[in-house]
Amino acid sequence: MAYRAQQITLWGVSGYGAAAFLVALSLGTLLVVARASAGGAGLGSADFAALRFTLLQALVSACLSVALAVPVARALARRNFKGRTWLITLLGAPFILPVIVAVLGLLTVYGRAGWLSDAFVWAGLERMNIYGFSGVVLAHVFFNLPLATRLFLQGWQAIPSEHFRLAAGLGMSSRDITRHLEYPMLRGILPGTFATIFLICITSFAVALTLGGGPRATTIELAIYQAFRFDFDLAKAAVLALLQFAICAAAAIFAWRLSRPATFGSGFDAPPQRWDCTGISTRLADILLLTLATLFLAAPLVVILFKGLSGLSELPVPVFQAAIRSILVALCSACITLGLALALAQTIARGARFGGFLEASGYLSLAASPMVIGSGLFIAVFPFIDPALIALPITALVNAALSLPFALRALIPVVRKAEQDFGQLADTLNMQGWQRFRLMTWPRIRPAAGFAAGLAAALSMGDLGVVALFADPDAATLPLMLYRLMGSYQMEAANGAALLLVALSLLLFWVFDRGGRMNAAS
Repeated sequence: MAYRAQQITLWGVSGYGAAAFLVALSLGTLLVVARASAGGAGLGSADFAALRFTLLQALVSACLSVALAVPVARALARRNFKGRTWLITLLGAPFILPVIVAVLGLLTVYGRAGWLSDAFVWAGLERMNIYGFSGVVLAHVFFNLPLATRLFLQGWQAIPSEHFRLAAGLGMSSRDITRHLEYPMLRGILPGTFATIFLICITSFAVALTLGGGPRATTIELAIYQAFRFDFDLAKAAVLALLQFAICAAAAIFAWRLSRPATFGSGFDAPPQRWDCTGISTRLADILLLTLATLFLAAPLVVILFKGLSGLSELPVPVFQAAIRSILVALCSACITLGLALALAQTIARGARFGGFLEASGYLSLAASPMVIGSGLFIAVFPFIDPALIALPITALVNAALSLPFALRALIPVVRKAEQDFGQLADTLNMQGWQRFRLMTWPRIRPAAGFAAGLAAALSMGDLGVVALFADPDAATLPLMLYRLMGSYQMEAANGAALLLVALSLLLFWVFDRGGRMNAAS
């Protein structure tokens, strides 16, 4: 009983304090926005057009991403070939890749002056128009197809190989296997995957800013930004922020209610063998699918590399100054993310009361988009201080909140395992507080902590969201500087800045991830 009281004092205070901070940051800013919207003039026809465009592009993007990811994941799950591991790694690259950089690569390949447009002209066709609805959907599919494929691939890998062996013994056809094994798995994973991608497309800012715009291609996120930066209409921005939060919350509830993972039991973890897909036509179809997916994902990345090398010499001095600011913001964001995640994970893993509430508080930022949180913070600080003066600290704070759900997914399982394996021994030795964490917990969670910090740093490094609301011309981060170079048609310098941004993002991720795994306890 005495130990439990000390546990609550040491870790409970930090865990509940972190949860209260996150609730204030997400729901508190929402209340600030709601208060500011009182007495507003309401929404006009352009705002409802933005709402329709937001829902339509998110719906189409999510449908295409999921529909394309299912056959690609199926082909990956039932084929073993050289380079398969590298291809799966490639599927994770767009998630870390800064959005503004990927957009630049997509423009080079699919834009009006891109490679594909040149091929169309050579074939006697018109050039592609990547701006507007088609460009926004294309970019969202580029980012979310790999994410959906990875999620579906995990579902296929969760089906024990013994089930496929039994199906072969019973003489089941490929259609029978789809009906009895693959369809139940997809029915459990697909709604949550669809809702997650829908949420990402709803709250996407950099894609809409660079490829959208105009009366017919404006999202709610972009409309909030325009209401602040150009119209300075706080009431209108507040109403739009509330509307977006309601849509995101509805999508999150949809995913939670309909996602029911299929249970197949356990197996012996043997590599699955598929006797139902050995035909030539099936093999050629899988090869074609994987080849097209690889080309679609790799082409913009290769363009960024080669064009960026030639543009490095064109970089002006402000780009390097912006890079230093971005590194500082990313490091601060990673530290904040890791501190909040460790406080929550430790408290949850040690059986604190209201553990479900603590875990839910870490995922609130999924419903509250960066623009919603940034809007609330802008409204809150505007009467007292110029928001531009605190643009970088606020950017680091919001980026940390947005990275926290991914950090919790990495840390909570390993912290729980450390407590299950060594918690009783630590109790016997009367290890408490900092000593318990330093000697028992930290050596066993270092790899996961390094991964979480690296991911938070990389995501913050490439963020072009809240900083666009607050920053002035003299305090731009590297993604914002890259956007300005693209807007002024300095494409050589923009390509060099894009390569620099990618290199720094990957470097930060590698340093944290490698540091976590180096000499870590098994």
